[in-house]
Amino acid sequence: MAAMVYATVGSNRLDEAKAFYDSLMALAGVPTLFEHPSGGRVYGANGTPNFAVLGPFDKQPATVGNGAMVAFEFNSRAEVEAFHALAMQLGGVDEGSPGVRGPDWYFSYFRDLDGNKLCAFYMG
Repeated sequence: MAAMVYATVGSNRLDEAKAFYDSLMALAGVPTLFEHPSGGRVYGANGTPNFAVLGPFDKQPATVGNGAMVAFEFNSRAEVEAFHALAMQLGGVDEGSPGVRGPDWYFSYFRDLDGNKLCAFYMG
């Protein structure tokens, strides 16, 4: 299962975004917790929110945060590769295929359907 802190991304395409993240979160072992009042969805393990895709609270269009990124930690290189591959199959955009980024650092980067940047990584 992926380990991460609580994070959210905004979306202007919530139905598509929920389908995108339903698949990715299932692969990461992070189930749906509840539907958010914005029309989005909150995911988490052990009853604790870890990640959400939401409509912005201020009712303005969702925009990508320049320099913002959400990272998911995995237990192996194979898990990083599977997460990245699934994101590509679901319509994500490659921002850095899985590979070594430092001593014992294995990272991959991609953008979701709204352009939010995500990372899958393994250190070990």
